[in-house]
Amino acid sequence: MKQKILFALSLLLGLMFVNAGLNKFFNYMPIPDDLPQSMIELMTALMQVSWLLPLVAIIEIIGGVLFMIPRYRALGAIVLIPILTGITLINLTAAPSGLPLVIALLAIECWVIFENRNKYLVMVK
Repeated sequence: MKQKILFALSLLLGLMFVNAGLNKFFNYMPIPDDLPQSMIELMTALMQVSWLLPLVAIIEIIGGVLFMIPRYRALGAIVLIPILTGITLINLTAAPSGLPLVIALLAIECWVIFENRNKYLVMVK
């Protein structure tokens, strides 16, 4: 039962990241009306660096796909750590209304890392 729940949550998290990455390329999700001004300024600044958002999008898509596949979930979790760190910091500083979702994403990420801890021990030996 635990594995089925973990698979379902991993599938949802992976799909969220794939969707977020694809949105950076195709801009199909509308920008919320209540977005704080500091967040708009931050996104405008990030768009000035022409290679940054496509790089983040590619990492989100690759990490999301890896996270959905049970065999590669541990690798996907490692790939998504910098993205989740950035999302957490942005929500802590600019848009605290998104913190409940970020906490849920971090909980799933931590659960996957904990479940795959034996795979990571090889890296630190």
